[in-house]
This record gives sequence, structure tokens and C-alpha cells, in this order.
Amino acid sequence: MKLADTTLSAAQLKALTEKYVIDTCDRFPLIAESGKDMYLYDEEGTAYLDFYAGIAVSNAGNCNEKVVAAVRDQVGDLIHTFNYPYTIPKALLGEKICTTIGMDKIFYQNSGTEANEAMIKMARKYGVENIGPDKYEIITAKMSFHGRTFGSMSATGQPHTPCQIGYGSMTPGFRYADFNNLQSFADAVTENTIAIMIEPVQGEGGVNPATQEFMTGIRRLCDEEGLLMLLDEVQTGWGRTGSVMAYMGYGVKPDIVSMAKGMGGGMPIGAICTTDALAKTFSSGSHGTTYGGNPVSCAASLAQIDEILSRDLAANAKVVGEYFIELLKTLPHVKEVRGRGLLVGVEFEEPFKALDVKHACIDRHLLVTSIGTQIIRMVPPLIVTKEDCDKAYGIIKESVESLAG
Repeated sequence: MKLADTTLSAAQLKALTEKYVIDTCDRFPLIAESGKDMYLYDEEGTAYLDFYAGIAVSNAGNCNEKVVAAVRDQVGDLIHTFNYPYTIPKALLGEKICTTIGMDKIFYQNSGTEANEAMIKMARKYGVENIGPDKYEIITAKMSFHGRTFGSMSATGQPHTPCQIGYGSMTPGFRYADFNNLQSFADAVTENTIAIMIEPVQGEGGVNPATQEFMTGIRRLCDEEGLLMLLDEVQTGWGRTGSVMAYMGYGVKPDIVSMAKGMGGGMPIGAICTTDALAKTFSSGSHGTTYGGNPVSCAASLAQIDEILSRDLAANAKVVGEYFIELLKTLPHVKEVRGRGLLVGVEFEEPFKALDVKHACIDRHLLVTSIGTQIIRMVPPLIVTKEDCDKAYGIIKESVESLAG
């Protein structure tokens, strides 16, 4: 719906939102009215270069034509049904995902946090039922982020941040170790540990990529200790880091992997994939979902994944991401640039604040986000070109220089 189709002014729309919608974020000042490829447009038609992509969601571009067509076609046939009937989009998507990433089974969810909840539940249930009643402990990384529901929030290794403060005791059964420190994880293993759960790149934790040694070592540690390797690829999956799934670029394979964001083209969907053996852990009634595997979301996901694969957007993410990271290193007042593929973070020196840089960029029609006090994060659509990166770089540079006075 466009603002012109209502009787509201831009000021009235913003006032309504502020009056009725619970706000938990630093809201952007623009009204997002439409999107196409690398751009979002406000109600006045102003173009914003989108290096946010709905938080790493619109991997094949904003309102990708094939995704839009798939949604329109499916909406006319079947919007929703309960999970007992077979549906064509769910079956075709399951085949596409499992054969592409080398997994046996998929379970659909609605979001990343729900996918991580399902992964946690599967690991714990497997340990309790097959090894012992106390075999449900999971080790995660400090500064990790796994979601907002209670289990995934408890798995998140940020105990002194707003993510966990004020909710009382976290769900028991989680221990935290130092990211990229194999010995720290090995030391954290106890007789009750069933799994290690990590992100290949910590996004909310500051854009920290796992080293090759760490990823290979975690796989080896899990094999030696009889543990499950759980990978949270909610943000890193489907081309974002330069390979179809991040674990493929590291040459390892998890026992369970979660995904969401970039798999849906903007429609809400998440999933876990696993082996035939582990999939048997979920029996009738042990886990469920009302909207997971929704026909419209599955149709959108199938179109999105087809676009990512047929256009080899993972390869583009690798090439353009490497170019962009090297370019960003020449920005003024930069302490460090980190990233893998097109998941990129820029940490600025004091006294520059990421929030100030973000808003200065928005004022100049570039969309980025901030993490903590010093880091901006960029996750553009994977169709991004080097020319787009040059433009974004110029805006960021101008923004930083304006703040320097």
C-alpha cells in the first residue's frame, strides 16, 4: 500500500506508529514504500541504496521479480493449510534445499529464532533419549546471538546486554566459551554436554568470522567427544558469505543446521536440516508448527533459492565482498574491517559512534545498521556490484568526514 492510497500524511503515519506500535529499535526516519533490486524508495520516491537488505534477507534483491511472481501465483491457489495435507511448494522446496546442501531432512519454521529453538530441542531430546537424562547441555560462544525466544535467548552468549537483562533466570543447560578459541570450547565440555552450537560468522556479536582452524577443530572435537555440531546459519546461509552455506566454504558439515532470512526473499520462513538418523528424534507430537511450511512462504523460498543458485550469487558475494572489505579499510578513522563475503563490519576509532555514522549515512540515502557503540554492519543484496560498493564507500567516507568536523 502506498501513502497516496490512504488519507494519511507522512507525519500522521509516523504518529500512528509511535502511538500504537511497541518500539524496540532505533527507527529509521523514512517510510519504506517500495523496493527494487538494490534500492528502497520512500513515499516521495527518494531512492536509498540498500546495504541492509532487511537484515540479510533480500539476497536476490528487493522485490525480486521471480519471487514476486511466485508469491502472486501461490496466493491465488492456496494461502494456508494445516500441516497434515501434502503441498507442492513444501515438497519441492524440501528437495531443493536438501539436495543442494547435502542434508537428508528438513523441518520448516517461521523464523530464525524458531529454527534455532528447533535445533536446540532436537539436540537435547536426542541426548536425553539416547544417552542419559542429564545429557542436554549445549556449549555456545560468548558474544553469539541466536534469537529472542527463551531457549535461543538463553543460548545467546551475551549475559550482560539488554538481550538477556530483566527476564529472570535463563533456561538451564547452556555454557559459554570463547569464540575462535578451540581450547576454551574443549575445556567447557562436561559429561553432560551433548552439542556445540556456533555461528560461522557472529553477526550481532560484532561481525566476527570463524577461522578455518576453529571450524575444523570444532568438527573434530565433536567427533572425538561424541557431540553434535550445530551451526546457526540464520544470517550466513544462502550465499551471504561467499558459498551457498557458510559451512561449505569451510569444508565441514554440521549435524544440524538452522537457516532463515536469506532463504525466503522477504517472506517469513525458517528451517533446520539434519541427517536421517537425527531426524527420527522428532516423533509425532514432539514438535510442531502452525505456519511452518506455509505454501506462500515455500513458493517464495523456492524462487529465491533458484535465483541465488542460477545466478551464482554466492560467487558474486565472495568477489564483491573481498573488493568491498579492502576498499573499506581505506576509510578515515577506521580501527578494523571484518567480514566474510557480504557480511561486513566496520569498527571505528573513538570518539566516532556507529549510531552517528549510521544516521549520517541515512541522511545521504545509504542504509546501514550499527552494532554496539563502534561498529556499522552491512549486508547488501547479493546482486550488489563493485560500482554500488564504490557509491556506498563514498557516502560512508563523506559521513565520517562530516562527523569529524
